[in-house]
Amino acid sequence: MPHSLVLNLLPTSPIPPRYLTGKHLHALFLTLASSVDQALGDRLHAQKTEKAFTLSPLQVSQYQNPELQWDHRQAIAAGKPCWWRISLLDDTLFNDLSQLWLNLSPSQSWHLGSANLQVTSILGTPQSSQPWANFCPYPQLYEQASETNRQISFRLSTPTTFRQGKYDSALPTRECIFNSLLKRWNRYSDIEVSETLIEFIFPSFFDIRTELVIHSDSKWAGCVGTISYRILGDANPVAIKQINALADFALYAGVGRKTTMGMGMVHCFSPTSP
Repeated sequence: MPHSLVLNLLPTSPIPPRYLTGKHLHALFLTLASSVDQALGDRLHAQKTEKAFTLSPLQVSQYQNPELQWDHRQAIAAGKPCWWRISLLDDTLFNDLSQLWLNLSPSQSWHLGSANLQVTSILGTPQSSQPWANFCPYPQLYEQASETNRQISFRLSTPTTFRQGKYDSALPTRECIFNSLLKRWNRYSDIEVSETLIEFIFPSFFDIRTELVIHSDSKWAGCVGTISYRILGDANPVAIKQINALADFALYAGVGRKTTMGMGMVHCFSPTSP
């Protein structure tokens, strides 16, 4: 069952910008996992390929802008409420971490680099003020997916990039977007989706731009904005349903590379919604 958990955080000391990178947030997640089970933390740290979780950049404001903040130029002050999204794609990983969610104490201090912060609450169900919090079993994601909707729209909320051969590409082609989703869906769900679905999908609208994500030792060009795809041709209801299921899955899985470091946060939206 995919889970999208939002942790509300309160820094008890200033967080310098150098500790607000994806690398340091990834380390914080591993620290949280290790606090429950050191072997689990070691195992997650050792993984080099596909990982069953994604992380957002640290956010310092309530959800208002569809694009999230990924480039912090100033320190986050002590006492400034923040939130951080963690998504889990695998039931086993969620269960392994269940004691963490159940036993977190607001008085417990966690380290983000040299800074200290507290987890004040965790949101795991849909909230009108926080659309990144949600959960849904894979069978339900599939069953509730539309068999008739032929318009798929994505909002790329943090820079998104894709591996193509030896190099990265920031262009969200249909192959990059849907192959990324399909690979993760087939890995973690028990409902097989066919790779031939891609042939029915064509871009119909895009309002995108490139942005840089800079770490101390590297940088990546990623794409942010909105992009829509149209299902064309003689796609049958099953194919349409599978494409819509993958689109809904994007909230949890993200797309592209470095999703465990804040990149590739994506969700599907209705073109009529804000």
